[in-house]
Amino acid sequence: MYSKKAIFICLVFIHTKPFNYLIETCICILSFYNLNIMFSPLDQFETFSLFGFNSPIVGNFYLSFSNFGLYAFLVLIITVGLHYFANNNFSIIPSSYSMAFESLYSTISAIVRGQIGENKEIFLPFIYSLFVFVLISNLASNVPYNFAITSSIILCLGLSVTVFLGVTIMAIVKHQLKFFSFFVPAGTPLALVPLLVLIELVSYFARSVSLGLRLFANLTAGHTLVAILSSFLYKLFTSGIIIFFVTLIPFTIFIGILGLEVAVSFIQAYVLVLLVSSYLKDAIYLH
Repeated sequence: MYSKKAIFICLVFIHTKPFNYLIETCICILSFYNLNIMFSPLDQFETFSLFGFNSPIVGNFYLSFSNFGLYAFLVLIITVGLHYFANNNFSIIPSSYSMAFESLYSTISAIVRGQIGENKEIFLPFIYSLFVFVLISNLASNVPYNFAITSSIILCLGLSVTVFLGVTIMAIVKHQLKFFSFFVPAGTPLALVPLLVLIELVSYFARSVSLGLRLFANLTAGHTLVAILSSFLYKLFTSGIIIFFVTLIPFTIFIGILGLEVAVSFIQAYVLVLLVSSYLKDAIYLH
């Protein structure tokens, strides 16, 4: 049952271009393993060990390689592979991959210059790397029943807290005690200072959660919806020849939802780097 289901899902996502075919095939192969153990749409978010071993030398420390690590490694391969194909090899005429990544780089560069400043492009490699990692992770999760690493609360909050701590430390090192003036808006009456400082502190520390929670919630909701709809469509397609043709109507709606999820993948990556750039701007200029 699950083998046919996986084949059906793979056929939906396979494209004509060889490199796209390679990417989607790798993801679909990983879906075969997930489909054999999945009983509900929420099971796809479970992290489990694929293999591991004990290390008696360091006190029976157990080291394992989980499905999270597998998909993270897959995202790394896709990211490096895309940039390898985007390498123009000093050719005068750029390839389609090269033009796409040059446009992407220009877009991220415009975000950095607009949010942080014209002379602050030192942050561009970090912002660009963060955007590409989140974007590829989001797009890889659009295959139904795939494990989505950006739907892991550990990853999302880990990124969020790491960025928050890094930005805060940078601001304290740069401004020292003047950093705490960030929590007292200019022109605040003295009587309202304690209340506003408390509000600003809560708002500031909420950044460490809201940045990753937004990504987690959107990806988890969309991934769950796609998994439920794909299961429902599979049952309809295998119910009979007449129902098969009738199901083509909701199937077109399902394709539209998949297109919407692809758009959400881009939007969430864009919003993430936009907010990180805004936080960097606050740390540099104390706005």
